[in-house]
Amino acid sequence: MTVLRIGNASGFYGDRFDALRDMLTGGELDVVTGDYLAELTMLILGRDRLKNPAGGYARTFLRQLEESLGLAHDRGVRIVTNAGGLNPAGLADAVRQLAERLGIPARVAHVEGDDLGARYPGSLTAHAYLGGSGIAACLREGAEIVVTGRVTDAALVTGPAAAHFGWGPGEYDRLAGAVVAGHVLECGTQATGGNYAFFAEGGRDLRRPGFPLAEIHEDGSCVITKHPGTGGFVDVGTVTAQLLYETTGARYAGPDVTARLDTVRLTQDGPDRVRIHGVRGEAPPPTLKVGRTRLGGFRNEVVFVLTGLDIEAKAALVREQMAQVFLKSRPAEVRWELVRTDRPDADTEETASALLRLVVRDPEQDAVGRALSGAAVELALAGYPGFHVLAPPGRGAPYGVFEAAHVPQEDVEHIAVLDDGRRLPVAPPPAADARVLEEVPEPDLPEPLPPGPVRRAPLGLVAGARSGDKGGDANVGVWARTDEAWRWLAHELTADRFRQLVPESRELTVTRHLLPRLRALNFVVEGLLGAGVAAQHRFDPQAKALGEWLRSRHLDIPEALL
Repeated sequence: MTVLRIGNASGFYGDRFDALRDMLTGGELDVVTGDYLAELTMLILGRDRLKNPAGGYARTFLRQLEESLGLAHDRGVRIVTNAGGLNPAGLADAVRQLAERLGIPARVAHVEGDDLGARYPGSLTAHAYLGGSGIAACLREGAEIVVTGRVTDAALVTGPAAAHFGWGPGEYDRLAGAVVAGHVLECGTQATGGNYAFFAEGGRDLRRPGFPLAEIHEDGSCVITKHPGTGGFVDVGTVTAQLLYETTGARYAGPDVTARLDTVRLTQDGPDRVRIHGVRGEAPPPTLKVGRTRLGGFRNEVVFVLTGLDIEAKAALVREQMAQVFLKSRPAEVRWELVRTDRPDADTEETASALLRLVVRDPEQDAVGRALSGAAVELALAGYPGFHVLAPPGRGAPYGVFEAAHVPQEDVEHIAVLDDGRRLPVAPPPAADARVLEEVPEPDLPEPLPPGPVRRAPLGLVAGARSGDKGGDANVGVWARTDEAWRWLAHELTADRFRQLVPESRELTVTRHLLPRLRALNFVVEGLLGAGVAAQHRFDPQAKALGEWLRSRHLDIPEALL
């Protein structure tokens, strides 16, 4: 059968607004997807739904569709999106109303069954991560637009691929290939040069990277590329970086299949074309992941600016003065962090200044509200010389907590709701085939490099990295671009060495996974992000720059690699 061309037009809620139109006008496509959901997004939509029970979906998608629905209809491109969020039925109805107002015929279906809020009282949201089978059922019945709630990001690709090629639920290698393609596409321009470790290498226009697309073949292999003439670039490095993003070990589990990332092969297939092949799949686990969000309490923050001399003494004075306030009413959590952005003999006031950050949390708003912020402001004339803060402290704001749970696949009612109102139950994968997730045996290390002279230098001179979050855990994927660099990296960057380079992780569990075919290591740091991004536990709450920090750390690197 023909190649299926699937393009992505959104990597998160807030991504480039005109990407949908650009993907529809920039070249040939069969399907365009939009990924709007993340852990933080579910919390945001949950709070929106408290204000308006009819809401709970990504309204930006409707505005994008208003200018692009006609283009999609004229070109015969189907649209698959998880913009339905907490209310896919509501968004599907809104799309139908939009199509009617524009006079454009559109068969709109949606997928439901992911909402498990009734099972988890006290949660703001609780949603199972569904697979692509419901999407496939909608497309097989002629849907032109499919709206989902919480599905896995890769499901936006596995569903259309299964429908197009007629794959059954047990064709694990083909499904795994589509999962890998979906994982590469899901974050949009991160596959075409965005957030790329080696962005500074010359000759590439990264001002406006084009969004990626996958040319998927019947056997599950694919080519990752982009529309002609768009910015950015696609090479083995950009695809490797995205493959490592927010993953863990060799087994990448999902509702449809467990993809074996240790089988992935990447080949440059021409300019801006990377072929993904050789992907093997296994039966999915017997359970579905459930993402739960809840309100964790209230948070407040004050950032004191310390300028010039005696930075440490100024910081100590502020802490002592605020300690007097905490004697009366101490929040449940108090965190101080001094960020030394100052320089000696600086030629601007800003570069002569350091930042002292105070973050407090408590179940009660009063404990982090006016009493705290008032006390900080009252130091204005009684504190260190040059006292000022970045912004006036407020009353405190609610923060969220993300938690993961699991339920048996057969306990979740997965339903494809068609444009004519028919409701088609979607069967889970055969229970007899389910495979409990376990680690693969650690592969053999490559031969180490022979001894030779070394030089103290940043890791990033010989390795790329991409990092991100999974709930309260952080992952850092690190890869080498040559076989020689891989031989050194695999032996040098152990879990213990990682802990040395990233001091925050020294008291935490750090697990290293090897992916030799990608010349890559993947580190999972448990608990680094506390209760998840919505809790704002650390300076970089989603660990987006953790990999770049790691690349900036110095090691003894063989001169032959430099």
